[in-house]
Amino acid sequence: MTQHLRFTGVWCPSITPMDSEGQIDYDGLKQHLTRLTDARIDVILLMGSIGEFASFSLEERLTLIRKARAMSSLTMVANVSSTCLSDVFLMAQTAYSSGYDAVMVLPPYYYGQTENQVLSYFREIGHRLDGKWFAYNFPARTGCDITPEIAATLAAEFPHFAGIKDTVDCQSHTRNMIHATQAVRDDFAVLSGYDEYFIPNLIAGGAGVISGLNNVMPELFVQAREAWQKGDLTALTHAQREIGRFMAIYAIGDDFVTTIKTVVSRKFGYCTPVSRNAGGTLNVEQLATVDHLFGIR
Repeated sequence: MTQHLRFTGVWCPSITPMDSEGQIDYDGLKQHLTRLTDARIDVILLMGSIGEFASFSLEERLTLIRKARAMSSLTMVANVSSTCLSDVFLMAQTAYSSGYDAVMVLPPYYYGQTENQVLSYFREIGHRLDGKWFAYNFPARTGCDITPEIAATLAAEFPHFAGIKDTVDCQSHTRNMIHATQAVRDDFAVLSGYDEYFIPNLIAGGAGVISGLNNVMPELFVQAREAWQKGDLTALTHAQREIGRFMAIYAIGDDFVTTIKTVVSRKFGYCTPVSRNAGGTLNVEQLATVDHLFGIR
């Protein structure tokens, strides 16, 4: 993890706590962001996939952007992805004026996009955004891939293009992304979107991880970051095994967002397990499984 890179290290794509009626719980969010801040992670990502951005109205997203920035002193990035480009720019401007350090943008989704279309889309983003921005590569959800070649082309053209979240369950894809972008920029941050690739990403020359497990156990990833900085192979090995063990969270229940919120609710008590995803409520056996895995009594 090269020290001159901005936005490196341990990112948390924060949950968005909700009340029993499914409305945003700002008090719960403040307690959650305070806990993340106290854990000494590096960056909070607001309204990522785990933050349920696609379930919110534009007005809800704008209000959330404005209110959340004051809840933490950490570096913060707002996901402003939308299928409506004017909404992307409105949310981005709101984020910049509210003090966010950067915004994050998915490629267009629903309609399949060719490589030319993806490149054209992000060129328009790059020309129109005034501050730092990240691309969010999640082919399983968008149906298109921001290839290493596209990322490197954009990195060479746009100094404000600060990095990419590569949510691809294939380390070689992220490794190729690192190599391609490093050839044109030494300050470009390639972040893994999969928790268990944090340490492999650092070894490959990447910048860090955007990890859903950080909602539950940010301390484990902070310990891994510090072990990396110290060159402590024993501690790194232990951290990698622990992260791998807790990856079981993603296989419990029908909806990993609700599962993560359920664990936070049961372990820390400041929010409900409610999400806007239908049918994700854990049954008795699943609750027993998460309680055992995370030592909840």
